[in-house]
Amino acid sequence: MSNRSDRDGERPAKALRGRAGRMKNGRGSGRASSGMVRLWGRHAVEAALKNPNRQHRKLWATREGVESLDGELPADFPVEWAQPADLARLVARDAPHQGLVLECEPLEDIYIDDVLDGDPARPVVVLDQVTDPHNVGAIMRSAAALNACAIVTQDRHAPPESGTLAKSASGALEILPWVRVVNLARALEEIAEAGYWRIGLDGSATETLGNALPAGPVALVLGAEGDGMRHNIVQHCDSIAKLPINEAMESLNVSNAAAIALYAVATRPAP
Repeated sequence: MSNRSDRDGERPAKALRGRAGRMKNGRGSGRASSGMVRLWGRHAVEAALKNPNRQHRKLWATREGVESLDGELPADFPVEWAQPADLARLVARDAPHQGLVLECEPLEDIYIDDVLDGDPARPVVVLDQVTDPHNVGAIMRSAAALNACAIVTQDRHAPPESGTLAKSASGALEILPWVRVVNLARALEEIAEAGYWRIGLDGSATETLGNALPAGPVALVLGAEGDGMRHNIVQHCDSIAKLPINEAMESLNVSNAAAIALYAVATRPAP
């Protein structure tokens, strides 16, 4: 790990690089999605319908569900009217579909060099083996609300794009770039080369996040609940920090920790 003296500002100029090409060998998108995705719930479906980069196939809906949408569907949009009980058979068990189920194509791959803009106000969120779609969706929601530029996950150890994740993200799936990579350690190297200070969150750290935050661009790295970050990922962080929570509580849910860390970045004093 680097020492604190390196983070008084942005990284040296020689660490910056152009981002015109696609990254290979695990540095680009490792997603290999196939088949359709079904989204449900008003916020998730409405955001997908408004996303010009999303290819829609079919909407199953109740009349009330369509009426709840912000804006009208195109006249030729393929809609199949259904009863709530019919929709319940199309989604996960007991999922709150709110009268709307949308079948669509998966989102196109996004590459890490497409999202690193170096804006110090916009952090990158990196998740190491966070596999619960509810947690990843909730983190996306907080990241979009607090102006993060992207979320980065490893392809093999993260949930797929799904209705459950989209429902938890409450529309953020459609507006927050999600980069899926083959090799997370290499992605962290690429993030560092773009001028970001990589801060891993760990409850056993001695330094608090507030003290670890630099003035320049930040990448927040969070590991799975219980196991935390893998050793190799820790080695690819510039510093390790903790949230100043009450000692009576062992830890926070990863989505809560991400929200607090994103707020800390958003509210840090301007340089």
